[in-house]
Amino acid sequence: MRRRFREEKATQAAARLLKLRGGRMSYMKLIKLLYLVEREALARFGAPFTNDSYVSMPYGPVLSATLDRINEPEMYEDGYWTKHITPKRNYEVALRDPKSPPPNDQLSPADEALIDEIFQRYGEMSRWDLVKLTHTLPEWVDPQGSAIPIRPDDILRSAGYSDEDIAAMQAEWDEAAYAESLFG
Repeated sequence: MRRRFREEKATQAAARLLKLRGGRMSYMKLIKLLYLVEREALARFGAPFTNDSYVSMPYGPVLSATLDRINEPEMYEDGYWTKHITPKRNYEVALRDPKSPPPNDQLSPADEALIDEIFQRYGEMSRWDLVKLTHTLPEWVDPQGSAIPIRPDDILRSAGYSDEDIAAMQAEWDEAAYAESLFG
C-alpha cells in the first residue's frame, strides 16, 4: 500500500531551498535538489521524506508528483504548492511572497538540517552539473526519452541496507499507509 504524497512537506522543503537561494531558482535545479534531499532522507533515516514517487527521466531522477506541480500548475491551482510557489517562467520558479514564505510546521529540525546540508553541498552547482551528478547515481537508468520508476529499495540497497532491513522498512511503510488510510 502506498502512502499519500505529502504536498505540504514537499512545498515547505522547496520553499526552504528557494529561500536559501534568494527566493528564485531554475526549476530543474530545484527538482534535483529536492530529489537529493529525498534520497538522502531515505538512505539516512530509512523512511521517505515526502512519499513522492521516484522516476528516472532523461535529465536524471526526479520526484514525480512534485515535478507535476511544476509542469502542470493549472491542474493543482488550488493546491498548497501553487499557493506558495509560482508557476515556472523562463525556466525558473520562485516563492510567491519571499517576505512571507509558507510555514515550516511539516519540517522537523532534522529535516531542516538535512535540507540545509544538501543545499550547502550542492546549492552552488549549476542545474546541468546537477543533471550530470544525478546521472551517476546507481538507481538512475537512462529511460531513452521516456520515464522509468525507481524503487526505494534500489536506493536503500545502494546505501548499504540488507534485503532483510529493506523488507522490514517496507513493512513499516505499509503499516503506516494502512493506518493513514483508516484514520487520515
